[in-house]
Amino acid sequence: MTWSEMEPLLEQACWDTLYMVGWSALIAVVGGLPLGVLLVLTDRGGVLQNVVVNKVVGQIVNIARSMPFIILMVALISFTRLIVGTTIGPEAAIVPLAIGAIPFYARLVETSVREVDGGLVEAVQSMGGSTWTVVRKVLLPESLPALISSATTTIVALIGYSAMAGTVGAGGLGDLAVRYGYQRFETDLMWITVAILAVVISVIQFAGDLAARALSHRGRSSVVPRLVLLRGRATTEERPGKPAAVPAAREAGPAEATPVEPTKVP
Repeated sequence: MTWSEMEPLLEQACWDTLYMVGWSALIAVVGGLPLGVLLVLTDRGGVLQNVVVNKVVGQIVNIARSMPFIILMVALISFTRLIVGTTIGPEAAIVPLAIGAIPFYARLVETSVREVDGGLVEAVQSMGGSTWTVVRKVLLPESLPALISSATTTIVALIGYSAMAGTVGAGGLGDLAVRYGYQRFETDLMWITVAILAVVISVIQFAGDLAARALSHRGRSSVVPRLVLLRGRATTEERPGKPAAVPAAREAGPAEATPVEPTKVP
């Protein structure tokens, strides 16, 4: 097979892979982020401690993570047809890819959020901050570099899943490598596909590491200003409408003048 014959096949396969991985990664982040935060909040000693909810959600996540992706795709055939109307092509592959990636990313989020210093959480709570304030002002900003690294790991894993999805008609680079590289003995095309996957994964990993390092350096210098801002807001909320304290020097009235008797001249 010449390069002019391989080029359109490779171009279409790359777009299919990026399409599948992009949408499934977005859905995994949107679904896995609140799930991972919920696991932390409902754990023992958490802000919303609830052992029953934590155990149930954690068990569901464990079962979904333990299922091999090929079996998951077969098990979700009816659900995939209900959602997208077909079981073949990149659109059909997004459904099992996203469902398989949500619990995977949720566990990574849980690990990342647990690394946040508990003293910051206690400080915000002592200032009257609500659970939403703790999540929005402390847990997510402080764990953001780790969350970016977790998202990078999830995207790399999804690229591997998409290659497996190609074996059952999802398209993409995996499908191209199997149909041409394996079944038609086009070894050159298969190695080109492997090289493209290696380059794509390397670029994604480099970009994710770079973003995580940049956010890590910026986050270290903003912890104290955020706490000071939270403290000011908490003080204002606790004492609405109360005028500012007047300094002691201003509260005292002016010193009364002591009358001086006139000196009598003999």
